[in-house]
Amino acid sequence: MFLEWAIESTKEMKLAQTLGVKRIELCSSLDLGGLTPSIGLTQKCMESTNVKIHTMVRPRAGDFNYSNDEIEVMLHDIDLFATVGVHGVVFGVLSKDHSLNETHLEKLTNRAKSHNLEVTFHRAFDIVTNPLGVLHKLIDLKVDRILTSGQQPKADQGIDLIKQLINDADGKIKIMAGSGINAINAHLFLNLGLEAIHCTARKKVKQTSKIDMGNQFVPDQRKVEELQKVFGF
Repeated sequence: MFLEWAIESTKEMKLAQTLGVKRIELCSSLDLGGLTPSIGLTQKCMESTNVKIHTMVRPRAGDFNYSNDEIEVMLHDIDLFATVGVHGVVFGVLSKDHSLNETHLEKLTNRAKSHNLEVTFHRAFDIVTNPLGVLHKLIDLKVDRILTSGQQPKADQGIDLIKQLINDADGKIKIMAGSGINAINAHLFLNLGLEAIHCTARKKVKQTSKIDMGNQFVPDQRKVEELQKVFGF
């Protein structure tokens, strides 16, 4: 088991390298749950690290029911990220009723696999209507891993489902837990058979401008180090 850190800046990327983080999920707009990062940021991060980089492919905030045009954008983003050498991509696609959109997911997964990229199905999983059934569909579609909080706001609240997912997966797909995991509740996740722990570790910078252009964040190095210590990463 190891730590995956969700980041959105070169500053965090350099810190991840320094701290020995094994894998990062590169995003923009983490305050919106993570959106597709720019190709410029992705390329810069790839040039400055040997940490494995998985890029978010999420063209907008909101639900995960994408139009055909949005799927085309996502396919093109996967192609672009492959050209700069990322190790994997992260996405999730659902229908209006929160069931898995198998047609769109198969397109995206096949495109990623054509570039030899790993595929993570993100926390869209946490709103699907039949999580155990979706687990087996993701296995059939050759998705590599699922990121989940066990369909609860925080992973410690969803730990029973996480355990069931690991058991049902039977090693055919990797399970990664995320959302609210910290040094206090880390012991709950130590011996479950998870592939990784996913975290966002950053602190909001106090606003000094009268004009609100959005929040600014800086890395929370202490949180990463505490998780590494507890889990022995």
